[in-house]
Order: sequence, then structure tokens, then C-alpha cells
Amino acid sequence: IENVGDLNEMVAQKRIAECIQVAEGLHEKKIAHVADRIAAGIDKAKFVFIAGPSSSGKTTFAKRLGIQLRVNGLTPIGIGLDDYFVDREATPKDDRGEYDFESLYALNIDALNSNLVKLLAGEEVTVPRYDFKNGKSVPGDRRIRLEKNQVLIVEGIHGLNDQLTPRIPPESKFKVYVSALTQLSIDTLNRIPTTDTRLIRRLVRDRRYRGYPTSETIRRWPSVVRGEKRNIFPYQEGADVIFNTALPYELAVLKRFARRFLEEVTPEEPEFAEARRILTFLQLFVTVD
Repeated sequence: IENVGDLNEMVAQKRIAECIQVAEGLHEKKIAHVADRIAAGIDKAKFVFIAGPSSSGKTTFAKRLGIQLRVNGLTPIGIGLDDYFVDREATPKDDRGEYDFESLYALNIDALNSNLVKLLAGEEVTVPRYDFKNGKSVPGDRRIRLEKNQVLIVEGIHGLNDQLTPRIPPESKFKVYVSALTQLSIDTLNRIPTTDTRLIRRLVRDRRYRGYPTSETIRRWPSVVRGEKRNIFPYQEGADVIFNTALPYELAVLKRFARRFLEEVTPEEPEFAEARRILTFLQLFVTVD
């Protein structure tokens, strides 16, 4: 499957299930290899940091890696850096005066490092929880401790930046860089930008699970991309593993959700033109249930 036409032909021939199984099988094979490497070094590296740009698939990868670690006899514990966000009013602002959620300092670095140091020492800690709808950090009720065959999976955009964990020794960290490097093209002359795939992923996620209107996601996207160039891409070379989460069929699946959400953007909103552009692009795909 090299382009959208190939994908649509697979759908028309009712062979999309085969495509999905092969794509997912390839991911599982590669994730199993990553889990093998982590298991081989578990005596030193107790923390697995998963980082990547927005909507690159960090959370999904972390969950699937957790399964493969169990196959290796390890018990993974997962936490998200999103739960260490500072309260919204304390979030740094960018040069346009908007909240910069991609800034390293949008996270409570002291609280995170305090918890990680305690976990490394075998102590029990309480993980905070972030209320996205109200923009507040609230006390969590989840208590965790690292035992002998346990590994902590930490996922978030800043996982590869050592300034996030200055109190943690380098040998205690295994770093994974995750990105959605879209291999599908529209035709032989026009490629699909990786940022478009991630934007469509993000607007579906924000609208369904975080309560953000689609117009707000589109409005903030340029700021997100600027933040990635500053806070994420410079650190990707420091990763122990790079994993591509792109799937050839995903836009055909996301279409039915994204189209409904994009149609909510009204002509009076500044984001209307971008919403129509994405809608026009998605019309190229035959919908997959």
C-alpha cells in the first residue's frame, strides 16, 4: 500500500482486515524487540521514558510495550507526564501570550523527580492526577512502589530531555522516541504531511476525551508545532530506540470521527478554512468502520 488509491482498493476488495492484521503484527514484532532489550538491562535501567511529538502514539505504545514486558516476566507500572502538569494559571505562556503546554516548565519537575528518586530507593509514592477540564492538579489516590521485577514506564513529550530528570542517573533510564512517520502518499507526486496525520489524531482525541472544541485544537496547532521544534526534536538523537507508530489504514478509520467534529467549526470562526481543508483531504479516503 503506497498511496490512498491502493488503500481504497483494499477496502473495496474487502481485504482491509488483512491489511490491519499485517500492520498490527509488524508493530507487535518491533515492540517485542524493544521489550527484549529492556528486559536484558533491567538490573540497571528501571525507568523507560517514552517521548515524541503531540499525538505520535505515546500512550498506545506504552500500553502495548507493557504487554510485551509481561511476556518477558516483568511487571510494568505506567505513569504519564500529563499528570504532573502545573495548574493552568501557572502554565508558562509563549511569545503570543497563549498557554505553552509544550513547555518543559508546564510540568512540576520537582514533584516528578522527588517521586522518581523515592521509587529508585524502593519507597512508595502517590501519583498526582490532572483534571484537564478544570485545569487543576488534584491529589491522586494511586500509590506505587517498584519491586525487583518491575519497571516504570513514563510517557510524555519531554521524556528524552535530561533537564526533566536531573536527579536520575543516566544508566537508570531507557529512552524511546515515538513518532508517526506517515509512509502513505496521495499519489506519486503528493505526499501526506506527517503533521496532518498527527493533527487529525489530536483533534479526534481532544474532542472525544478532553472536552476541547475542534476549533481550539486547530487554533493551537501552530503553537504545538513550534513547541515541538524547540522542546522535542532536538533530543530525538539521544533515544535508545526510535519507533514509528504510523499505520497505513488509520486515516480511513479516523475519518468518520474527524469529519463529524470538523463540521462543527462554523464559517464565522477563523479556523473554518483549515477545517474545510482537512475535510476535503479526508474525502479522498473510503471510510473504514
